[in-house]
Amino acid sequence: MFVQSARFVETHHKNPNAEITVYGQEKTEETVRLCKMNLAVHGLEGEIRQGNSYYEDIHDAVGKFDFVMANPPFNVDRINKELLKDDKARFPFGMPRSDNGNYIWIHKFYSALNKGGRAGFVMANSASDARGSELEIRKALIESGVVDVMIAIGSNFFYTVTLPCTLWFLDRAKTKTPRKDTVLFIDARHFYRQVDRAHRDFADDQIEFIANIARLYRGEQPELEDGSETMLKERFPNLKYANVPGLSKAATIKDIEAQGWSLNPGRYVGVTERAPDEFDFYERLEELNEELQTLNLEAHELEERIFTNVGEILELQ
Repeated sequence: MFVQSARFVETHHKNPNAEITVYGQEKTEETVRLCKMNLAVHGLEGEIRQGNSYYEDIHDAVGKFDFVMANPPFNVDRINKELLKDDKARFPFGMPRSDNGNYIWIHKFYSALNKGGRAGFVMANSASDARGSELEIRKALIESGVVDVMIAIGSNFFYTVTLPCTLWFLDRAKTKTPRKDTVLFIDARHFYRQVDRAHRDFADDQIEFIANIARLYRGEQPELEDGSETMLKERFPNLKYANVPGLSKAATIKDIEAQGWSLNPGRYVGVTERAPDEFDFYERLEELNEELQTLNLEAHELEERIFTNVGEILELQ
């Protein structure tokens, strides 16, 4: 991510070492060394330190950073929340009661931002609709006005798992803009480049196109250097943002409340209108398969929680 950030700065004709300072934290010493080596190979400097991100705030990060980017592990269990519950600075919306670390990560990314900071991170799909205490945290986060953009990503973008995921984007400065009471939802599950039978990624023009949807929504000028102009003008002919069924929708907080405070893009963007003879069986089958994978994962998580809770009850007898 750090290297890609530097390349992004370079494509905008600026010097990465003059524009960005990199900070990172990782619990595994070997990974810390690899990260430092990767930065050095690409001519970058960074303060990457070893530490457990749940329990240690090595960089004194609260309210400090302009940008936060992360791809945290999904659905981590057995985090000792007793050590975290009194840390109101890092976890201002409260501690999740479920044995799942997703909302601990989300909290950390939010609390590390300064008043104008932005965060972008990958998260398990289940976090967008999680219930119970996680729903209450999500509601508070939405009502604070910082949730900016949510993007649904299809399956097979990881080398280790096939499940789809969601990209979350937070913007602390959004509360002072006309977008303060809206969230942009984008369904990007049908945009990908097939690398091989089991893996996908995004082509440069697809990345630029998705980013340009957010730029139009924010009232910014689109960037067209990577060839997204045709795709963009097909959906946004005047290069002005408008909701596009099946692709994107700017939903109000009232819309989100009506959906039970869900941040799942599929609940908002709807489907693309098609003539009856335009039905694509294989595309629909793929959509259903992705949905099934997500439901199976959620069922497995619930099964593990039930097993743990039953075990704890039996131990009390």
